[in-house]
Amino acid sequence: MAVSLFTVRIVLDVLGTVDYGIYNVVGGIVIMFSFLSNTMASAAQRFFAFELGRNDLQKLKETFSLTIIIYSIIAIIILLLAETIGLWFLNTQLVIPAERMESANWVYQFSIFSFLVTIMTIPYNAVIIARENMKVYAWVSILEVILKLGIVYILVYLSFDKLKLYAILMFLITVIINMIYRIVCKNKYDECHFRFFWDKDLFYSLISYSGWNLFGAMAGVLNNQGINILLNIFFGPLVNASRAIAYRVNDAVNQFVLNFLTAVRPQITKLYAAGENTNMLKLVFQSSKFSCFLLLLLSMPVLLETDFLLEIWLKETPQYVVLFTRLVIITALIDSLSYPLLTAALATGKIKYYQLIVGGLLLLNLPTSYCFLKLGFPPQTTMYISIVISAICLFARLLLLRGMVGLSIKEYLEKVLLSVLIVSFTSYLIPFFLANQLDIGSLRFILVAITGIISCITAIYYLGITTIERQFFIQLIRQKIFARQSIKVRK
Repeated sequence: MAVSLFTVRIVLDVLGTVDYGIYNVVGGIVIMFSFLSNTMASAAQRFFAFELGRNDLQKLKETFSLTIIIYSIIAIIILLLAETIGLWFLNTQLVIPAERMESANWVYQFSIFSFLVTIMTIPYNAVIIARENMKVYAWVSILEVILKLGIVYILVYLSFDKLKLYAILMFLITVIINMIYRIVCKNKYDECHFRFFWDKDLFYSLISYSGWNLFGAMAGVLNNQGINILLNIFFGPLVNASRAIAYRVNDAVNQFVLNFLTAVRPQITKLYAAGENTNMLKLVFQSSKFSCFLLLLLSMPVLLETDFLLEIWLKETPQYVVLFTRLVIITALIDSLSYPLLTAALATGKIKYYQLIVGGLLLLNLPTSYCFLKLGFPPQTTMYISIVISAICLFARLLLLRGMVGLSIKEYLEKVLLSVLIVSFTSYLIPFFLANQLDIGSLRFILVAITGIISCITAIYYLGITTIERQFFIQLIRQKIFARQSIKVRK
């Protein structure tokens, strides 16, 4: 996390605020096309985990091969759309200085190349997740961070156009990382060897599932990248740079939570496939609560000390970054509750009404934000709207899952949401008081961080988890301590 934030600081300094904003908004155009790949990735993970839950390895091999075929078709479609509609939008609609338009086109083309490489690797990633082999992700993530750190030094010392060079080097990292995933999967898992296979029923099953998931994925992309483009049209690349920095901070804080949820998702799907609905709902409740607790613990110092952290992190803090960072993290806290609910809905395979309703709510973000910006409201208004819509979507998911998997809304509100609210309020009291009473500086940051962590852990332990969960954690800690002691004795 620290290395990732360091690289952002240097890249921002080397590229400059305008070029950094250009890179993020131009790359965002390609991400808008990637909702197709994300849809199929969710479908692949769901079907792979489902077949593993039923222990049908032959069907798993067939599903993998058919997924590769479908992804190849999607890659061709996206390439055509990107080189026509996307290219037109880049050169005629976005606000980019004329002297940087050539570099922006370089960024766009290499972003397309990166996306095409990634889309053909997603089935392999889906197998790793379905197999719950998180060690691979851990090691590859470390390598990716090291490679990005290497980019920083190359940008500093080479005199080539920095924006073009950054796009090329990021593409090379994408190729290396995706090749590693493919090699690992082909060597480790039999189902990852492509064999031409065609099954009309399975094909339509994948496409049908993905068709409705497509709507939800498109809504999610418009909710994020659509707003990014909207801000570019109204305010230019400087605001895009501020928003990009805020999201980089959020990504760094949120990474641990996403890794936790990545490990939990296949288990939820497998429990549903095995018909263990009660255990599945129990896991959904626990993962929803724990993911929010984890993000709360990691984000508290960032929320309370945003000004100080950005001041020591960045050489120059662009306008809106402090407020953007806080609002993005608040949205992430709400969404952390929703991720396990989404996984439970996808596990059923019956997602038509779920995606229509939740996706429809998410789509409201773009026209609503456009109307407010058109009336002259500031750029942070788009994030306030996102917070409100995220909260509405959380309750919409609860209502839908009540009918889909028998989720008890009352039980969820009592066991999850109430616990989260109590822990959040209690843990913030002391650090919030200190942050408002002391002058900004290193001493205040240290005191706020330490008291925040202690109060958050204490509140989670005594107010946020049940007696059974508390006993489980105590037993887990004891096992870790005894294991270390036995290792020392052997040495």
